[in-house]
Amino acid sequence: MKDLPGNLERVIPRPLDEQQLKAAMQHAPVVLLTGPRQAGKSTLAHGVVDAPPSNVFDLEDPRDLARLGEPTLSLPALAGTILIDEAQRRQDLFPVLRVLVDEDRRPGRFVMLGSASPALVGLASESLAGRIALVELGGFRLSDVGAGTIDTLWLRGALPPSFLGADDESSAAWRDNYITTFLERDLGNLGFRMPATTMRRFWTMIAHYHGQKWNGSELARAVGTSEATVRRYLDALTDALVVRQLQPWFANIAKRQVRSPKIYVRDTGILHRLLGIGSAHELLGHPKVGASWEGFVIEQILQSGVSEPWFWATQGGAEIDLIVSVGAKRVGVEVKRTDSPRLTPSIAHALRDLQLDRVIVAHAGKHDFQLAERVDALSAPSLLVRGLAGVLG
Repeated sequence: MKDLPGNLERVIPRPLDEQQLKAAMQHAPVVLLTGPRQAGKSTLAHGVVDAPPSNVFDLEDPRDLARLGEPTLSLPALAGTILIDEAQRRQDLFPVLRVLVDEDRRPGRFVMLGSASPALVGLASESLAGRIALVELGGFRLSDVGAGTIDTLWLRGALPPSFLGADDESSAAWRDNYITTFLERDLGNLGFRMPATTMRRFWTMIAHYHGQKWNGSELARAVGTSEATVRRYLDALTDALVVRQLQPWFANIAKRQVRSPKIYVRDTGILHRLLGIGSAHELLGHPKVGASWEGFVIEQILQSGVSEPWFWATQGGAEIDLIVSVGAKRVGVEVKRTDSPRLTPSIAHALRDLQLDRVIVAHAGKHDFQLAERVDALSAPSLLVRGLAGVLG
């Protein structure tokens, strides 16, 4: 499946993502824009990059692959920014880029698009340190589509064609097709050779574990294979940017702390189809509704420019859903699917043990208020539209 070159995504501007891409192009000779399939990478890049057709290569097109057959000959002859889509199909390009940018380091010379993690696209074996800027594009942010659409964005997910579907039924059908195509074609194109039926079963199991700590032995028994194999499956979905492994934070305290990552399906629209959820009514009555809401809020926060995401949990039950750095501040975020959040012992423990500057409780109600010193309850729409940086001032 291919990012749409125009139409639907262009209906909704994405100013923060455009700003990030432009800023990266202004200081780095190579920019790598990554994101899952259908996140809108091509649309964003074509809207920002002013490149003639001769400078644009789509490596899923055999004609463009042929034009790029000898990159050491074809690329140096091109003036202006060169845009290369689906860069993971030609990992041998990155050593060539290193040589070319060492000869000419003007900013914005190359913009590469890839539907996988930077390491998988081709950076694992080639150092472009000091030459490359990395930009990751998720789906729509709530600030793009408006606070009033939060329920639709949560149900359908943030991938533009799904969010912009004519109705819930057509959106669900699009996501079903997305899942099938991803498993039957896209994973193979990324170099993963697993049977599609096995990966569908595993991905569905991950959906049922959404928001829980990774338990490789339990999943291995359920799939009927080894822990090493299910770990390889998990890493494949993570590298393809459809699953997030949120790593645990370790503090130098006496309490025993959880050491396994938490697992999330990154797009809640895909999560809901893996769980067989097709409507808001089905979602609100599903046992995973709280975990789905938690993952939605966390993923939206992580699109807002925060760094170093973690979670924290102890064997005794204390937990903070998300810990991030915003400037010089370390902030904890607790996500609650309720309109009456309260100060919990976990929040008090985290403030004391982790020396957090602030804790924000993101809730499903309408009002913002203070729960305690350094602890604020914010409605999810307020938090996600303003962003953590805007909230912290």
